[in-house]
Amino acid sequence: MTSHGSDTYEAIRASGEPTLEKSQQQIDHLFNVSLNIAVTGEAGVGKSTFINAYRGLKDDDEGAAETGVTETTTEPTPYNHPTIPNVVLWDLPGVGTPNFKTKTYVKKIQMDRFDFFIIISSARFKENDLILAKDIQKRKKRFYFIRSKIDNDIDNEKKKKTFNKEKTLSEIKKDCQESLKELGDPPVFLINSDNLSEFDFEKLVSTLNSELPEHKQYALLQSAPVTSVAMLEKKVDMFKKLIWAAAVVSGGIAAAPVPGLSFACDTAIVMSFFTRCYHAFGLDDRSLKKLSERVNKPELKNLEKAPLLKELAASSAVRMGGSAVGEFLCSLVPVAGNIAAATISFTMTRDILQNGLNMLADEARGVLREAGLEQ
Repeated sequence: MTSHGSDTYEAIRASGEPTLEKSQQQIDHLFNVSLNIAVTGEAGVGKSTFINAYRGLKDDDEGAAETGVTETTTEPTPYNHPTIPNVVLWDLPGVGTPNFKTKTYVKKIQMDRFDFFIIISSARFKENDLILAKDIQKRKKRFYFIRSKIDNDIDNEKKKKTFNKEKTLSEIKKDCQESLKELGDPPVFLINSDNLSEFDFEKLVSTLNSELPEHKQYALLQSAPVTSVAMLEKKVDMFKKLIWAAAVVSGGIAAAPVPGLSFACDTAIVMSFFTRCYHAFGLDDRSLKKLSERVNKPELKNLEKAPLLKELAASSAVRMGGSAVGEFLCSLVPVAGNIAAATISFTMTRDILQNGLNMLADEARGVLREAGLEQ
């Protein structure tokens, strides 16, 4: 075995047995961990529109949450993310509606199933919002306040000769925080669901990402829409950190002398990884169409990226197939052969994932440049 191979194996072995277990857990979390987001507020404040925007849908798209100025949500209703199905946004009835009175609200919505709550208002937050927040606090759950329809406020204020955008936003936020002061001055995020790249959406995602457990962060960052280069780079960094875990799992599997096992498992890991990157980076047709409409550049809808994913699949399969035979032959030799097989698989998987991730990230950066969002 080469010196490079020995060094690679020693790097894997140095972290001890828990490394493989932790790596397997991290990969499982990447693909399978659930994230249940509860969205609540009074009728007409924009709950459903926010849910649709997060999921990359318009209010009239198939599968979109039902919207309206009257209460359209009569039961907690789950909406799976279109490409990350383990992320679910729940449209909850507002507190204090006839069927969900304040005293029985917490019990009826089964609060414990949600990871955190988003409480939305299109004006000042009201007594029912405060009551709900206090109940959430008692159960040691997190909640976040969103002030919606900020674009409407800006448009109305523009009519005034003394209009100042930053001052207007500051006054809106201050007014909201005044109504929430008995909760200890919690942050309020200003959101325009028609264009999430405006105002505080990315601050909201950053805050959630800093406060969620690590395994829940994987689900959040994958599902959050790409609203800027900064958001894209957060996603890229997350996938980079997980490449080591995927490679360690690949090496562990390769050490077992079972014909075809390493190739089958590596193929599943690599293609699942690339597919998640592809959707998380907004390279699928639905995301490109949504982006083209948002920035008013119809040509973006014609940037087909599906062939890139197929090209990655084909080239990766060839490389993994070539190494699979060598891995199996090495694994037949006790101890030293197993080490060699693990090293070959670890190195191959790591290199394939790094190259593929770089390629997909570069494509996504190119799309953002075309959209005029490179800054």
